[in-house]
Parts: sequence; structure tokens; C-alpha cells
Amino acid sequence: MNAFDTASRETKLEAPLLELVRTRASQLNGCAYCVDTHTADARAGGETERRLYALPVWSETPFFTPRERAALALTEAMTRLTDGPVPEPLFKQAQQEFDETELAELVWSITVINAWNRVAATTHAWPLS
Repeated sequence: MNAFDTASRETKLEAPLLELVRTRASQLNGCAYCVDTHTADARAGGETERRLYALPVWSETPFFTPRERAALALTEAMTRLTDGPVPEPLFKQAQQEFDETELAELVWSITVINAWNRVAATTHAWPLS
């Protein structure tokens, strides 16, 4: 898992975007440890409290760029695969915002955080106080 995680961090994608993706997937998966970790990492990287608080309702706010919106929509669709496959229009929107390499890196990053969430939620990893 550590090697997968390292690979997901060695991308062309901007770090703040990746922290939003990691945080949103972790919220959806109910992974308290990962939400705590990635919101802290996002704040350390300059993310605002306002945007972090709005992340669960990102689609209802004006706080996120089209690129971030495409990444967050893809994150939600990939995280909720039990609802069905990623809708083609949603994937096409991501293709408009990310070049081929970036999109592959984004898909990989979403896959990795979902795997970490499953490990941490299963083993009841809780945030450190």
C-alpha cells in the first residue's frame, strides 16, 4: 500500500486538488482517520477552512473551480460504484479538464485513497488526539 500511495503522490496533479479528492473519498467512506489526516494536510498546504467545510456540499457552492468539480464528481462516482458504473458524461467532463496522463493519475489517486479508506475503516484506525 505504501508503494501504491507513493505512486499516487508522484503526479503532475496539483497537491491541493489531490487533498480535496482524498478528503472527499474519505468522507464518503466514513474513514475518520483519513478525513482527519487529509484535512490537516490540506490546511497545511494552504486550503481554506471555508472550502473544507463546504466539501460535503461542493456541488452546491461556488467555491470550487471547474477542474476541481470534475475531480470531485469523478471521486464520488468511483467511490460509489455500488450505484453503478461511472456515467459516461461525467467521465467526458473529466477528460475535458485533465489531459490523458493527469486523468490516469487522478483515477489512480482515487483508487488508492479508496483502498486506504477500506483498510483504515476496517481496522478502526481513529485520529490521534
